[in-house]
Amino acid sequence: MPITSQPVSGHEISLCFASKLEALFREDPTQVSWLFGFIMWEESETESVRGRDYGNGVLSSSKHGVKTDGFELRGQSWYVATDVPSDLLVQVGGVNFHLHKYPLLSRSGKMNRLIYESRDPEFNMIALDDQPGGPEAFELAAKFCYGIAVDLTAANISGLRCAAEYLEMTEDLEEGNLIFKTEAFLSYVVLSSWRDSIVVLKSCEKLSPWAENLQIVRRCSESIAWKACANPKGIRWAYTGKLPKASSPKWNDMKDSSPSKNQPVPPDWWFEDVSILRIDHFVRVITAIKVKGMRFELIGASITHYAAKWLPGLISDGTGPGDEGSNISNSNTSGSSNSWKGGLHMIVAGTKDDLPTAQAKDQRMIIESLISIIPPQKDSVSCSFLLRLLRMANMLKVAPALVTELEKRVGMQFEQATLADLLIPSYNKSETMYDVDLVHRLLEHFLIQEQTESSSPGSQSFSDKHVYEGSQRGSNPNAKMRVSRLVDSYLTEVSRDRSLSLTKFQVLAEALPESARTCDDGLYRAIDSYLKAHPTLSEHERKRLCRVMDCQKLSIDACTHAAQNERLPLRVVVQVLFSEQVKISNALANSSLKETSESLYQPIISNRKTLLEGTPQSFQEGWTAAKKDINTLKFELESVKAKYLELQNDMENLQRQFDKMLKQKQTSSWSSGWKKLSKLTKMTTLENQEIGPQLSTPAEQTRKTPRRWRNSIS
Repeated sequence: MPITSQPVSGHEISLCFASKLEALFREDPTQVSWLFGFIMWEESETESVRGRDYGNGVLSSSKHGVKTDGFELRGQSWYVATDVPSDLLVQVGGVNFHLHKYPLLSRSGKMNRLIYESRDPEFNMIALDDQPGGPEAFELAAKFCYGIAVDLTAANISGLRCAAEYLEMTEDLEEGNLIFKTEAFLSYVVLSSWRDSIVVLKSCEKLSPWAENLQIVRRCSESIAWKACANPKGIRWAYTGKLPKASSPKWNDMKDSSPSKNQPVPPDWWFEDVSILRIDHFVRVITAIKVKGMRFELIGASITHYAAKWLPGLISDGTGPGDEGSNISNSNTSGSSNSWKGGLHMIVAGTKDDLPTAQAKDQRMIIESLISIIPPQKDSVSCSFLLRLLRMANMLKVAPALVTELEKRVGMQFEQATLADLLIPSYNKSETMYDVDLVHRLLEHFLIQEQTESSSPGSQSFSDKHVYEGSQRGSNPNAKMRVSRLVDSYLTEVSRDRSLSLTKFQVLAEALPESARTCDDGLYRAIDSYLKAHPTLSEHERKRLCRVMDCQKLSIDACTHAAQNERLPLRVVVQVLFSEQVKISNALANSSLKETSESLYQPIISNRKTLLEGTPQSFQEGWTAAKKDINTLKFELESVKAKYLELQNDMENLQRQFDKMLKQKQTSSWSSGWKKLSKLTKMTTLENQEIGPQLSTPAEQTRKTPRRWRNSIS
């Protein structure tokens, strides 16, 4: 027989009801004992107290069971300050609460179920190990059950709301129960305030999955997103704003930056407040902000700001905010063993094995989440930020699909990269010091993107709509030239690594098309550096290395250096000298054309001088200055001619030496032997020619004698 929680006065119990109690006691003794407990509490009941002042956060139940001065803490146990002895012990997270059954039963459906399901009249202990919000939230809920006024704040409302749901404090037991009142405070007070929404969302980190199931996280995220997307001119609430670099106080200790008429609100006013959130809640807020239609460059800037706070070392000037994030997280998560561990510090040197497992896991989760929420538009974040994020992703073994996506993003902005950002160490078990294969993949993504944009002008025009403080690659034809200079500088730097193979160097150098390089001086510098670091290369390998360079694209200075470089193969030196000679001859031909043109226009100039005698003095002074410049150019041309003659003489000497070397190579033992044999054959032929006539005369005589004999007979 169920017993309701209606108030029953002890004076109203009649003898008839006592007889019914006796019959009920025989049937079920536990229910009668609870009924006597209800009677005892109702005899000491005072007038009901009602209070729904949500603005001040004062909350009390409509009834309270006993006169009490509140709760007293003795060691690790809470006691109710009353003369009535406790008959129920509740254990929550290592803290004991010595309470009474009736106040809890009248307002908590979970307590009702646990006690009635036990069927034990001496049941006096309940352990609530999975209580959301811990002992702090249960203390507030218990005070509400006793009718003690509870002060609702943004810091405790989420835990109290989850505790009320856990204890099943619904309207079925009592009108105006704890679920109704905490929900009203959330909806009408918290969600209308910027600061309170941030604080409540931060406090939800320890309340998973209750805060998610009760839609607290979703509602706070949407409230923050709506306020972040508001027009800065219409902001009237307090916010934190950017912190000074000199000091980094805790977020709870910082003074609010109130908007004023004289000082306008910056577009990034919400970055600092949102950056204190845990990564999963930050992702929820950024996702909601994207849905609201905020500009992608502001979203990218907020992601960069968050990374500077939670990943110190990723941004060069972002070490200060990281310590602040550490203090916030540690202060807010000290009560939970499985809670978020903040204050992440990046270990720049070393490999993944040097990182603690928990710290590496947290950093990996942050990086994976940040990669997934970066806006797809180009220039939403800087290329330097993407490359530093890629460095950490490789170090922490982030999911390969996300790493590939990040590499494609870098390829979209590869012309904005710097050499320092490209020098990413090889964290895999590789022989090389730097990850050359990674740079080669980035270059391939850049070329694919370049080819796609050039072949489809529609996509290029679409990307032009999303430009933020930078020009698109389609409108800047020098992108390939900048990338070629960057790759040449990278090759020069990594060529000093003795473990870098010739194949990797050659593949990376030949990855760019020939049209990307207008001058091969940087490539020649990289080849020379590689030859210095690898002196044991064979002649064939050195020739193979120099094939990636076009000697005709070298400048005069590079040609002069290459002509005196002993590390280059001789054939390459000859090619360099030939190309230099061609350039000088072309320069002389152009200068001769200029001289002929000057001689043709000489009478015109003299006539013009006579016509300009009446011109102002300033014009004449300009003409004399121009004459001096022409004379200077002529003198420089004569010096170039002299240098050309010297180089031509050197070229002839080298050509003679080269011909001598070729002749020496052709002379060998076989050739000398064949020459001797040819001389012997010539001598034998000559001797035969001399002996031949002497031998022919007796034969002719023998031939003639019978002829004479035949004549004589006739």
